[in-house]
Amino acid sequence: MPCLTNSLCSLLTALYNLTSSHSHSHHSSTSLSSSGTSSMALAKLSQCLALLFLLLALRHLVEAESTEMASLAAAPSPATKIDCGAACAVRCSKTWKQKMCKKVCRTCCSRCNCVPPGTSVYTRPACPCYATMTTHGGRLKCP
Repeated sequence: MPCLTNSLCSLLTALYNLTSSHSHSHHSSTSLSSSGTSSMALAKLSQCLALLFLLLALRHLVEAESTEMASLAAAPSPATKIDCGAACAVRCSKTWKQKMCKKVCRTCCSRCNCVPPGTSVYTRPACPCYATMTTHGGRLKCP
């Protein structure tokens, strides 16, 4: 967040300086001759291009920040521990080896702080750490 704030401040300062220089050049341009008209037009064009660049950079920063905030909101907070016992009780509710399932599930949950919802194998991608953990033999560990 501080990076965005610093970038926004520098962009806004540059934008302010650009508009200030534009208003000063406008007041002094009345004394220019017709030969200075083309250089004044070129200066205005460069100011417009600089302004366009600053606005595009500002838009990019805002989009990047909103994407980052959305990903942070979607990810579970590592500080918030889930109730592995309850989550594994649901996950293992339909298996015929409940005791073993719950034991392994709690191990996976404590390492990943995540248990896929429900009992289906198709929900495993909801928790990639849990879904990809393997045994020493290379088999999937978590139920």
